[in-house]
Amino acid sequence: MKATTCLLLAFVISINTAFVQENKESDFNFPDIAGSYMGQKPPGMVAEPFAPGIISKGGWEIEGVFAPGMKEFYFVTRSGKEKPSTVIGFRQQDNVWKKYIEFKRTGEISFSPDGSRMHMAKGYKDRRGDGWSERKNLGPMFNREDWGIMRLTASSKGTYVFDDYKNDDVIRISTLKDGKRQEPKKMGPVVNTGKWTAHPFIAPDESYLIWDSEREGGYGDSDLYISFRQKDDSWGPAINMGDKVNSDKWEAFASVTSDGKYMLFNRRIDDGSNNDNMNVDIYWVDAKVIENLRPQH
Repeated sequence: MKATTCLLLAFVISINTAFVQENKESDFNFPDIAGSYMGQKPPGMVAEPFAPGIISKGGWEIEGVFAPGMKEFYFVTRSGKEKPSTVIGFRQQDNVWKKYIEFKRTGEISFSPDGSRMHMAKGYKDRRGDGWSERKNLGPMFNREDWGIMRLTASSKGTYVFDDYKNDDVIRISTLKDGKRQEPKKMGPVVNTGKWTAHPFIAPDESYLIWDSEREGGYGDSDLYISFRQKDDSWGPAINMGDKVNSDKWEAFASVTSDGKYMLFNRRIDDGSNNDNMNVDIYWVDAKVIENLRPQH
């Protein structure tokens, strides 16, 4: 991935601004949409744009993620290069999806598998009825000035996996032991090899880990890779997710829906020459691509 593109994304993602819910009209307006998965026809085994013309347009749309329960969808966009990145949240009620919330981004959004917590890099919000608490800090173990966390994801066991763009683009892992949070450790070379290694997604049952990196033998820019947990609890070899997912463009930010059926990720559509006006879309693909890559024992 081009260094300027990576640095720009890291800078925008790391902006730490206060939570703002917009009750007024904004630059972002969407039609009401009916049906499951934001009213979209599910994809097959080849990745395709998610909600083209509605979510994926000609600008900067990234980090699409469904909350557990599949009744909320969030993504990040902005209305101009001088404006801050904005999270747009939709909620399905009576089978109709409507925008219900909008706030400035303070880290990439992911969810605890039970849907009770919205992780946002070094912070989080807890579910409060139909809404969310104020953003809270994960504490000194993670809120280090020398760490650049863009995305943190959690398993059902409470394991955290997160990236660090301030320290050679590495991924770290922190487990729970007897209910106590363990100091994060840098993951091994299975994961931390190549350039621009970032944006991990750990499966709820910890059976696999997906991340993006630019590696020798890839398709030309950052690709999505997967590693499966072995019987001895080690991580198996990094597997490129293949040309049904990856391309010669930049792919990143993968997440799997809580029903296990689909994987969403980002792809940069343009040639990468203009970082002031990036065209990045959300794509999705049938999650069977994961099972097709799982080693058979």
